[in-house]
Amino acid sequence: MTATIALVDDDRNILTSVSIALQAEGFVTRVYADGEAALKALIDNPPDLAIFDIKMPRMDGLELLRRLREKSQIPVIFLTSKDDELDEALGLAMGADDYIAKPFSQRLLIARIRAILRRSEYVGAPQGTPAADVQGPLTRGQLAMDPARHRVTWKGEPVTLTVTEFLILETLAQRPGIVRTRNQLMDAAYQDDIYVDDRTIDSHIKRLRRKFRQVDPEFDAIETLYGAGYRFSEE
Repeated sequence: MTATIALVDDDRNILTSVSIALQAEGFVTRVYADGEAALKALIDNPPDLAIFDIKMPRMDGLELLRRLREKSQIPVIFLTSKDDELDEALGLAMGADDYIAKPFSQRLLIARIRAILRRSEYVGAPQGTPAADVQGPLTRGQLAMDPARHRVTWKGEPVTLTVTEFLILETLAQRPGIVRTRNQLMDAAYQDDIYVDDRTIDSHIKRLRRKFRQVDPEFDAIETLYGAGYRFSEE
């Protein structure tokens, strides 16, 4: 299956160079020069993954993501400046799957795209994949996860997660009570030896808790073990 990647950036040099690099790797690309131009197209004809610059005129990447998440859970990678730490954290909290600081290596960008697409429900397991090759549903206390359908419920209520959030939660829930280090969670959510710093995992955990507390204000199943990592409690 050929994946389609949407690029949204007001820097036409980046749009051109990244688009050429992705096409050379077999991807189909769509390019948009600003958030306003991209929003309707992303909702009406969603790509497999989108890449947003944060700093754009008319509608910046954060506002584009906020409005997109009202309608769609397509994976999103942010392009940021090195001094945009607050924007990076905010973007992750709003539902971005990853971020890359400019200037960036196109090889690194392509590796992260492939890693996200492999675990994405939009590319996911090819049609015809044997059932034995797709992990079955997982139930832990009030939590139910269905990896094949990318569905999560808590106390019977649906919780919408990004692909990255889903994999982190799945890793924690597979062995309740067992502490998972940040490195273990990174390995579960990010493949291909891609480096992700600690605060990225911490941001994903905070966002997971926030989403579950929207369903259940008393949610406390994801515990922090300071200096060690995180664990899931099904009690």
